[in-house]
Amino acid sequence: MSSKALNVRVITMDAELEFTILPSTTGKQLFDQVVKTINLREIWYFGLQYLDTKGFTSWLKLNKKVLKQDIKKEQTLQFKFRAKFYPEDVAEEIIQDVTLRLFYLQVKDLLLTDEVYCPPDQAVLLASYAMQAKYGDHAKEEHGSGSLANDRLIPQRVLNQFKMNMSEWENRVITWWADHRGMNRETAMLEYLKIAQDLDQYGVNKGSELFLGVDALGLTIYDQNDKLNPKVGFPWSEIRNISFNDKKFVIKPVDKKAQDFVFYAPRLRINKRILALCMGNHELYMRRRKPDSIEVQQMKQQAKEERIQRQLEQERLQREMCAREAAEQKQHEYEAKMLSMKEEMESAQRDLEVAQGRIRRLEDQIYELNEAKRLLEEKEHDLQSLNREFASERAMSEEERSRLLNEIALHESRVTEMRSEVKNKTEEMNKLKAEVESGKATAHIYNPGNGHLPTEFNDPDDLTNAHVELSTFQEGDSNNVIPQRELDRIIVTDQDMSLKHKLELLTRELDNARDEQAITDFDVLHMENKKQGRDRYKTLRQIRSGNTKRRIDQYENM
Repeated sequence: MSSKALNVRVITMDAELEFTILPSTTGKQLFDQVVKTINLREIWYFGLQYLDTKGFTSWLKLNKKVLKQDIKKEQTLQFKFRAKFYPEDVAEEIIQDVTLRLFYLQVKDLLLTDEVYCPPDQAVLLASYAMQAKYGDHAKEEHGSGSLANDRLIPQRVLNQFKMNMSEWENRVITWWADHRGMNRETAMLEYLKIAQDLDQYGVNKGSELFLGVDALGLTIYDQNDKLNPKVGFPWSEIRNISFNDKKFVIKPVDKKAQDFVFYAPRLRINKRILALCMGNHELYMRRRKPDSIEVQQMKQQAKEERIQRQLEQERLQREMCAREAAEQKQHEYEAKMLSMKEEMESAQRDLEVAQGRIRRLEDQIYELNEAKRLLEEKEHDLQSLNREFASERAMSEEERSRLLNEIALHESRVTEMRSEVKNKTEEMNKLKAEVESGKATAHIYNPGNGHLPTEFNDPDDLTNAHVELSTFQEGDSNNVIPQRELDRIIVTDQDMSLKHKLELLTRELDNARDEQAITDFDVLHMENKKQGRDRYKTLRQIRSGNTKRRIDQYENM
């Protein structure tokens, strides 16, 4: 196996990478190849993890050849690229977006698999940030009920504790998610980590056999029945030397009056792992309290410029979105007005057609009236002729006279009828003419030529945007005392009173649906901590109170 090239598969939190290495390849050469491939520069947090021949999880040593280490031999060697050390404050220390994403995915996985305890209310809040990081702004059309069925939202332990279905959990997550509108994905991941880093077990590597916690801030000792609240703590600034001999592990404090901190591990392998964790965390702890190197300063400056540019781009997109929404609203109003005008025009057209029908009937009646008048004039003329003939024919016979009188009477009757008909037609014409004039007036009211399109459609909305700038605290070390700035920290949910109030309301809602039979020991400890007003940093201040000697004595008495 060692005489030819080997296939290696490295699984990051969001990708699988495959490489070919030689038997002479060292751990550092493989590690460098991985970080170069994923374009990662903050390499000091990460390492390559593997399963050894006994099935234990181990970290690849960078200064040794890969094949000389106790790796389970397979056709393709398997490694996981994971964070080995955690920053104290993600907002201040993480520089690159790729680093942020890797930490976010790893921490989210630890929370969802319940390797790190997370209370129910904060699980909902974290799920809302996870949705913002994955999908961006919540959209009602796309993310309705059931749309998140394929997403892992809440730890299974939490789901088991409450008499609620997934739809009810989704609705609570969506309510919080909608509050993050306008937040870019990187900011959502950062906010997720800011909440997560305040959890009691965040970033703590725990050996259950020893009840020893190793994290970015120092060493913590846990009682056998309480792995959530440490009882004694030692910051890295108080530790001078770390060593082990076989199963005996010795930590020498800076305070020379204090005795050594000694414990025993059941296996040598555990002491080796603890030493590696202590060395790495201690180095990072001290590095954070020294001025940044030129390379780190350049990285931070570059990251700052990229984030400012991204923020400006986000603000521009937000303005465009608001302007588009306003334009769409105006467009809807414009379309509604156009529809209303169209209906008015159609109504006016119908009225106009009715009026035109009346005008046609009026013209027909005028024609008939004129024709009747003409006929009347002819009859009157005939009557006059008959009267003249009657007057001139005095000598006519009695029979002829009688005939002529009858004809005159008939003409007079016909003239009277025609006069009456002309009078009626004239009255009807005048009435119709009045209706036509009224119809013209109505048609003028609805004439679209007199309307005006809304000019306010083109008015842009003025937008305001609030931006918060975080300042960094510069420590002085004139007395050669390493500052324990972590003792001054306050958890994020206590800094934002609105967020704190909303979490309290959510907790009360969830309490009504809690299944008391499903509560775990960690839940009991968390509820007791909450009742006593304890959190991670208050506990840290408490367990570090007193001098080193007193705390070691306290450890010895546990």
